Amino acid sequence: MPVLDPTRSIQGHFGEIWRDGVWLTNFYKAEASVDISYEKIKRSGTRRVGNKLGAIEMSGSIGGYKVTTEFAEQIAQAMDDKRGAFVCELILALKDPEAYGYERVRLKGVQFTKIDVMKFESGSIVEQEWPFVYDDWEYLDKISAS
Repeated sequence: MPVLDPTRSIQGHFGEIWRDGVWLTNFYKAEASVDISYEKIKRSGTRRVGNKLGAIEMSGSIGGYKVTTEFAEQIAQAMDDKRGAFVCELILALKDPEAYGYERVRLKGVQFTKIDVMKFESGSIVEQEWPFVYDDWEYLDKISAS
């Protein structure tokens, strides 16, 4: 039975976040997930309840250091201009040089759900968390051991 080569486990040090083709160098963490709901279906002749696929919700967040006001200003301006929501594309990448390759995921139709207008704590580096929802995603590059 093969044993895990620990050097092939992926480390987050080499993660990158790109927004509309621009590397967001001050961001150091990202998460994107898909929440799948199921509806309970009662069935006659059995006590077992079935499950039917229901709504699918895609959400995530990016986080990093506060460096400029530019990001918050762009999102707020889009709402002020009455053009609707600020919509962008994010590419999340993991590129650990010891891994079996690298992985990149494109998140489409990203809309941020919260803006930190001002946030700080005396004696601490200012960090920001940007939660979002998105419409669709696709793998641009996949990691494979073969």
